[in-house]
Amino acid sequence: MDLTSKLTPAIDDASHFSLRVPIAIKLALAITLLIVSGMSALGFIILENQKKVLTQQMNDMGSAIVKQVANSASEMVLSDDKLGLQTLVNNLVDYNQIKGAVVLTDKNEIFVEHGQTPSIDFIQHQLSNKKTAHIFEWGAPGDIATKLICFDSPIKFKQLVAGHIIITFSKQQMVQSLENSRFVIMFATLIMSLIAILLAFIMSRHLSQPIHNLVDASKAIEAGDFRFRLNERRNDEIGELACAFNQMAHGLLQKTQVEDVFSRYVSSNVAKKVLQNLDDVELGGKHVTASVLFADIVGFTSISERLPPQEVTNILNEYFTHISTIAQLHYGHIDKFMGDCAMIVFGVPEHSTIHSLCAINCAIMIRELVTQLNEERVKQDKIPIHFKTGVNSGVMVAGNLGSNDRMEYTVIGDPVNIASRLAGIAKSDQIVILEELLKQDEISDQILAEKHKVIRVRGKDEPVSTWLVKHTIPENQKLMQEQIADILKNSDTDIS
Repeated sequence: MDLTSKLTPAIDDASHFSLRVPIAIKLALAITLLIVSGMSALGFIILENQKKVLTQQMNDMGSAIVKQVANSASEMVLSDDKLGLQTLVNNLVDYNQIKGAVVLTDKNEIFVEHGQTPSIDFIQHQLSNKKTAHIFEWGAPGDIATKLICFDSPIKFKQLVAGHIIITFSKQQMVQSLENSRFVIMFATLIMSLIAILLAFIMSRHLSQPIHNLVDASKAIEAGDFRFRLNERRNDEIGELACAFNQMAHGLLQKTQVEDVFSRYVSSNVAKKVLQNLDDVELGGKHVTASVLFADIVGFTSISERLPPQEVTNILNEYFTHISTIAQLHYGHIDKFMGDCAMIVFGVPEHSTIHSLCAINCAIMIRELVTQLNEERVKQDKIPIHFKTGVNSGVMVAGNLGSNDRMEYTVIGDPVNIASRLAGIAKSDQIVILEELLKQDEISDQILAEKHKVIRVRGKDEPVSTWLVKHTIPENQKLMQEQIADILKNSDTDIS
């Protein structure tokens, strides 16, 4: 199986997808999502930590202030100095972050108050839940709702609780600080995200470029350009992949060159069969029903003596090239060239039910083409070339014959020997076949022939009748003439 057949199913499957997202975009989105997620998580952690720190600082400051004020107010509460306590409370509220203060008696009744303070019921409810200094939040109307926090401390005098002082602080500054931090982090995340998108796109293009190169290389290999090479020079996995691909392409090029050269020494269908079963190449054969054609140049010895060696070689190459083309048109293949004789086999290695008819039609077409070539040679004062042909069919042995280190795919048997004998008794431009071949159903109504002579052949007790093939039916004759015209039209290209 060649590389094209391996790649085609994958390509056909991929064509079913209507939406194709380039890998560069996928990488860019993945990298961007990773960076944005990381920045968002980092911002969340920073905000939570800052909120915790600011809350702790406010709690420490509020607790310290309320304890200090409670110590200062203890004597004034015991002496019932309401004016002094009011002055103390008023001075506290003048501080920027303190929004209100209230002093309670030992019976949790309001002694003095100033600014924003919780209701007495709310305070009494909070104090009933806890007997020690504590912190609680409460809501107040207006734009600072849920942004107030109260710090409570008992007013003691020698272990005697004389009352409570509750100071209300504003959380507005802390909230504003957190909002500012949130804005800065969101802005920084946005800027970093934009930078990340740009960098991700650049990085993804850089990372995906070798993959695009590999896709282009695969398409080149699929198109048959085995000389295509990747120019990646990297010391990483992509570099190793490029090196492996180049080695594969080099191997495919060598394989193609071997196949091409091999198919020049044996027929293309035999070469294909052998290369498809490289593990099963061994000596042996099997009986098959096939046909054989021998085409021999008449008087070749005298021709070769009269012409220079190079011209003799050119004549053989020219005629054998045409014979090979005609054999392929009739589903046959050149088994071998033996000097000035060509041996053509039909029906193997690929079985055919009309191999006999194909063999005879091939012989007729060879004779017609040679006749037209000779007309041109005569016009050019060149020696005409004539062939004598023998065709036979029957059961023969086909397979790899020879030795383990040198073998060839060929056919042997009496039908082969008889075909060679028939070519031997034929004269110039004659096609000789046996009578039993002519009587086959697919041949008798397709071929016009005349009785020739009776001969004896080795392996048969009785003499056999031979016939000379004259023509095929008009429909086939017309098609042959069209094919011959195409062959001669492209003869320069074919011969070269």
